[in-house]
Amino acid sequence: MATETIELAQRTPPQGKVTFEEFLDWCDEDTWAEWVDGEVIMTSPASMQHQDIGSLLETVLRIYVETRELGKVMRAPFVMRLPELARGREPDLLFIQRERLHLLRNTYLDGPADAAVEIISPESIGRDRGDKFVEYERAGIKEYWLIDPDRQSAEFYELGSDGRYHPASLEEGSYRSQVIPGFWLRVEWLWQTPLPPALEILRVLKVV
Repeated sequence: MATETIELAQRTPPQGKVTFEEFLDWCDEDTWAEWVDGEVIMTSPASMQHQDIGSLLETVLRIYVETRELGKVMRAPFVMRLPELARGREPDLLFIQRERLHLLRNTYLDGPADAAVEIISPESIGRDRGDKFVEYERAGIKEYWLIDPDRQSAEFYELGSDGRYHPASLEEGSYRSQVIPGFWLRVEWLWQTPLPPALEILRVLKVV
């Protein structure tokens, strides 16, 4: 599959330290950036493959979650504020359970999501597997999905009672979420060329 990069205009980040509120005022809905210890960190635009997998997951998860009234799914660029860590991260996908929707603001989530999905790119592999893994674990995000299109690898981590992430086991090549009731994902769907239609997956999940 082509890995052509989608061209997006990159804005010049503010210099020096800024508050989270200043970061939000500067950042718009088309800007891919994160707030780390008061500094604005720009992130690279996603490849076509990254976008395709993200779009498929977003569509399937959004319809599944909305149909069952389980909460809300958000897609980057949308900031997740982790106030205790002085972080404003933008996971590729967020899931917020219905009882925690009061944390949603117009331009950001004021607290950790219940599940976060990162689709790894060559530019983000160290950040996704290192910094964000530690931060999401410390923030108490219950599930962390790491999708690596280049390696055709998907890893799913669940927060244990010890406050640490533990790798989840797949059942016959499928992952069953502990946070999104009844939702499961066949990993091989993510590597198909072309990707399966979202409607086909939703039929398998018995949503439509």
